[in-house]
Amino acid sequence: MKLRLSLLVSLGLCLCLAFAAGCSDGKKQQQGQGRRAVPVTVAEATLGSLPVSLTAVGNVEPYQSAAVRTQVGGLIVEQRVRDGQEVAAGDVLFVLDQRPFQAALKEAQGKLERDQALLKKAEDDFNRYSGLKQKDVVSQQQFDQASTDAKSLRASIKLSEAQIEQARLQMDYSVIKAPFAGRVGTVLVNVGNVIKANDDRNLLVLNQVQPIYVSFALPEQHLPAVTAHMGKAPLEVLAAVAGEESRPEKGVLASVDNSVDRATGTIKLKGLFANKDKRLWPGQFAKVTLNLESREGVLTAPSAAVQQGLQGPFVYVVGQDNTAALRPVETGQIVGERMVILKGLAAGDKVVTDGHVRLTPGAAVEIKAVRDAQDAVLAPKDSKAAQDAKDAKAAPGSKDAKAAPGSKDAKASGEKAQ
Repeated sequence: MKLRLSLLVSLGLCLCLAFAAGCSDGKKQQQGQGRRAVPVTVAEATLGSLPVSLTAVGNVEPYQSAAVRTQVGGLIVEQRVRDGQEVAAGDVLFVLDQRPFQAALKEAQGKLERDQALLKKAEDDFNRYSGLKQKDVVSQQQFDQASTDAKSLRASIKLSEAQIEQARLQMDYSVIKAPFAGRVGTVLVNVGNVIKANDDRNLLVLNQVQPIYVSFALPEQHLPAVTAHMGKAPLEVLAAVAGEESRPEKGVLASVDNSVDRATGTIKLKGLFANKDKRLWPGQFAKVTLNLESREGVLTAPSAAVQQGLQGPFVYVVGQDNTAALRPVETGQIVGERMVILKGLAAGDKVVTDGHVRLTPGAAVEIKAVRDAQDAVLAPKDSKAAQDAKDAKAAPGSKDAKAAPGSKDAKASGEKAQ
């Protein structure tokens, strides 16, 4: 009985010791895992120039636009333009039936020749009556009639000349030409249509898109700053349409309206763009940036690095020992993908842009990638962070460091060696 009791006690002690050893191994394993480096992406805080700018939403407008209509009526006999065609100034768009205008021109020319012949006879009669009047051979009434006939025919000749000019104008109007170089919209009438003089219908709409305007509005409180900088140099305007945000079109401020809109409290401005690649199109909405001046020596960091905490914005800075330090910062305006840092960082500081979720102050990090000032992602070997990443792998607690004694990996290695 005593022997049996002794065996039970010994067995219980063995179980307790095994349980204690297991707990110790588990705790060491957790500590080993806790020291593993957190993979992160970093970027450097950099000094550079910062444009002082105003932003707005604008609308693209043609440099010139014309709703082409006819000034004379008639049958369209030729259409020399198609939808979307590029035309030069003076290119023929449509031709109307010119036969009625040719007939009117010939009629006016015939009247002119007739009146010129009659005038010659009337002047001869007047000259003859003038000599006879001095001799009292003809009466005063006959003399006055000869003078009136000559004056009437001179007036008739002027009328005929005007009719000829009018007929020639109608001939010119029957050939409809492009008033300026541009792009044709949808052609609304075709050959065979009869149109009236000064018809309300448009034949087509012609827009000049090179150069091109972008109009936008700014709050009136910005007007003094805009007018102050306009006198120094042409102000740069950037316009980016949907899908082209990374490649804005560059232009200059062309005009500022002469009054503020009372209803909205804004003033209208226009930027002029060369639009060489025709990336701006009339009617598009565009994000407009008006650059007033440029400040030098401004510290910026990627916006993705700035996190919000209970005490305000902060960033994680990677030190020389490849550990993360939480650093409060004071931020300024956002410029593209970067944010102005007013206080809390220095140029060259490496800030974490990806991997914040697993970070705590003092945590070991492994630099997986680096973003340059243009936000291009580089492998660690392409940057100064390569050596930091290499050192991180050898740092205690990193996942590539030698397994800590008592950890699961160390235990497995020991069993294999045995």
